[in-house]
Amino acid sequence: MENVPNKIKEIIKESYPYIKQLNPAQKAVVDSKYLENNSNYIIAIPTASGKTILGVMAALQSILKGGKAIYTAPLISIQNEKVTEFKSFEKHGIKIGKHPSSCDLAVMVFESFDALTRFSWDNLKEVDTIIIDEFHMIGDFSRGPTLECAITRAKIINPSIKIIALSATLNNMGEIEGWLDSKVIENDYRPVPLNKEVLNTEMFNTQNKNDVVVKIVEKSIEDNSQTLSFVSTRRFTEALAEYVSKKIAKKLSLDEKKRFKKVASNILDVSKNMGSKPTSTCLRLATCCENGTAFHHAGIFSQQKEIIEDEFRKGNLLMIAATPSLMYGVNLPSKDVVIRDYTRWTSQGVQPIPVFDYEQMSGRAGRPLYDDVGYSYLVAKSLDESYKLQEKYVEGDIENTTSKLIENKDAILRQIIAQIASSLSKNSREIQEFFNETFYGYQITNDENMKEFAEESLKYEIDNSLDFLVANGIIQPTPNGLKVTTFGNLIAKSNYTVETAVKLKEFGNNVEDLDFNKLIYEISASPDLPLISFKGRKSKDPVREKMSLSGLFSINITNQEATAVSLIEWIDERNEYEIENAYHVYSASTRRTAYEASLLVKFFKNILETNRKYGYSQQLDFLSTRLYYGIKEDLIPLLLSIKYLGRKKARALIKAFGEDLRPFSKKDFEKIEGIGSKLSKRIKEYAESLDN
Repeated sequence: MENVPNKIKEIIKESYPYIKQLNPAQKAVVDSKYLENNSNYIIAIPTASGKTILGVMAALQSILKGGKAIYTAPLISIQNEKVTEFKSFEKHGIKIGKHPSSCDLAVMVFESFDALTRFSWDNLKEVDTIIIDEFHMIGDFSRGPTLECAITRAKIINPSIKIIALSATLNNMGEIEGWLDSKVIENDYRPVPLNKEVLNTEMFNTQNKNDVVVKIVEKSIEDNSQTLSFVSTRRFTEALAEYVSKKIAKKLSLDEKKRFKKVASNILDVSKNMGSKPTSTCLRLATCCENGTAFHHAGIFSQQKEIIEDEFRKGNLLMIAATPSLMYGVNLPSKDVVIRDYTRWTSQGVQPIPVFDYEQMSGRAGRPLYDDVGYSYLVAKSLDESYKLQEKYVEGDIENTTSKLIENKDAILRQIIAQIASSLSKNSREIQEFFNETFYGYQITNDENMKEFAEESLKYEIDNSLDFLVANGIIQPTPNGLKVTTFGNLIAKSNYTVETAVKLKEFGNNVEDLDFNKLIYEISASPDLPLISFKGRKSKDPVREKMSLSGLFSINITNQEATAVSLIEWIDERNEYEIENAYHVYSASTRRTAYEASLLVKFFKNILETNRKYGYSQQLDFLSTRLYYGIKEDLIPLLLSIKYLGRKKARALIKAFGEDLRPFSKKDFEKIEGIGSKLSKRIKEYAESLDN
């Protein structure tokens, strides 16, 4: 670390004691003088090559000079991981947090960073350096436009800000370098060498790709290593984990079985601690874990995901079968990575995964400090298919990274609202000037085939969007230029799509008597609500019947209907076990969906109030609370007043003592399962407060 300033070196050595010296990729970056230079930089080195440390050094450089830094990441899971990782810096007087107004180093997700550029200019102007982790996600359909527009605004508001973009190597790096006005440092060194292979079922005398995965896991058992397998759907993760579990059961030692059984027990405890019997999904997961395999997807409890991730890191699981979303999640490397499925379902039907995604999944192979080599296996059905996959994925180039700003219609609308709400743009021309500064604007104006029509094409998109926003009462023309309405400002300060806001406004305009079930169904149609999915091809008639009983009607029964019915049952105090058994859905995601639904109900209430409709405000507050806690209306006072009570114990109290708790003692309350001395004291204090 000879070219690293002494104080930074001291902090890095203390916080990352396993780093004895910089690896060749890190050394090449440090030797480029990126710490001393005020230029923007794109640091492109392979996965697991130590990009985070390079970003941290740049942040520390600014902070030690009296400035502030932001570290941005695409996912909350990564944000939380980095906050925990960086907490050790506080020993050196560097405060870590999630917003630059209250700390020296703020770890933010892309959406929070975007909000900072819209509404917190004073805070943004105090920031000297921005570290952008997973910068290659600028080409992602959903998060990419948010990131590129936030960067564009940050450069306008704080021209002296230094941007350090941490990225996988991109095919059109020169184009991105030009837009960001940066220097690029690329290095292909990888601490753990990666071998990429394409296997096929014919090599193993089978027609089943799962048998190929079994062989890889069996080899990893012999090598005392682990396997991460990527498949395309939730259902396939479960089927693969179960298949491998049964095949390797007889190969496990007594010690392994003992360790795995403990993991399985912890998995089952999650649902029990939530006041629910283990669902069939929980039981299936626990059974897999008993033999050292697990599945990982959005349909299991978040606490179960954490257990799986932690136990895998500790070596207490042999294989995780996961959906591709895990390639961007928390740090979870393994020696072997198997990509069983190279297609996925999209709005255009089944499509091959991009080469870039193949690279990202493969990059999970090989654990620094643990492995001396990593293996990535792509599985084909036949020898002929394996040749094609070898050419496309192993030997082929990754796709060019392109802006998805104009493809994502909601992104265009939101960014126009953001520009007007933040007073950065007052008319169509100024909005177009902003879009010209984005990555999209840079690409079309520098493309020989597009630049002739670029200005006209962009103007057409902006004018159409402005017409839509004016027609829906989101912005309005004034003598001083375009302004956001109260409704528009509400959208600007939220993270909700314009589609959601407009639909809820229309629903509110047509409300005569508020029907909670109809509102829940409307919210379930929102692109902002994570859906509760059907588990498979079992009958959907129970959902249809429940909808009919709830006064709802739909020709097609989809995940939207499953979500609405699950939420209706949730506020009727049904638990995950009951919901899953009744409707064949992944009910473990009910709590998260209900939480998001509770926030959408508050958003709907705010929309009504912007139109001076206050008559439903209290009812909507009640519904939001019921969704949050999963309770009937009579439990609201108890849950809001008594900390850590929970709906199961609250209902038990009412059943045992009635609604008037004043005549009863703390000892009486402690007869209820799960209520101890501290909680009984709080209940008694609540009961006594009713006399005042």
